Amino acid sequence: MKLKLVGLIGLFLVSGLSLSAQEKNDKFKVFGNCGMCENRIEKAALAVDGVSLADWNKETKMIDVAFDTTKTDIHKVHMAIADAGHDTEMHTAKDEIYNKLPGCCKYDRTNAEMKSDEGHHQH
Repeated sequence: MKLKLVGLIGLFLVSGLSLSAQEKNDKFKVFGNCGMCENRIEKAALAVDGVSLADWNKETKMIDVAFDTTKTDIHKVHMAIADAGHDTEMHTAKDEIYNKLPGCCKYDRTNAEMKSDEGHHQH
C-alpha cells in the first residue's frame, strides 16, 4: 500500500512538471511605430491559439510572448504578426497588407529588412 501511495505521489509530481514545461516564453523584434501598432501587434499574437501573453514595447520594438508549445510554435506567432502588417525577425509582411496600415504605422521597411537580415546571421 505504501509503495502504491509513493508511486501515485510521484506520478502527480511528474505530470505537474510536464505541464509547466509546455509554457514557453520568447522575445523578438517586431517593427512598428505607435500605440495603434502596439494594439495591432499584440492582438495578432494573442489571436494565435495557445498564446497567453503578448506585450510589445514601441521604444525597443521587442515583443514578449508566452505560449503553450503543445498548441503552437514561435513561427506561427511571427506569421500572425506579419499577416497583420508588421515585419518580424522571421517573417516579412506582404506589401499589400503593409500598404493598408495607417500612415503613422508605416515604419521604415528598408531599415527593418536590414535589421531583420542581421538577426538571421545570429542563428
